Amino acid sequence: MQAAQAHPVRATALPSVTGALRAVESLLLGGGQRTARRNAWTAVLADRARARDRVEAQHVLEAVADRAPRAT
Repeated sequence: MQAAQAHPVRATALPSVTGALRAVESLLLGGGQRTARRNAWTAVLADRARARDRVEAQHVLEAVADRAPRAT
């Protein structure tokens, strides 16, 4: 009697979450809506970056003010 041989397993790549979401998005939204959503998200990211920059600038200004000699 011959031993059963295992068949090679073929790995199929699962779609990434991002790829899956984009596929669903393309089915549900028209091109204009998709562009508008992406533009809105880009604006959100830009706002967050500006907020981080403002906080960093505030910290620098406070540090400089703390080191400045004070008039008596």
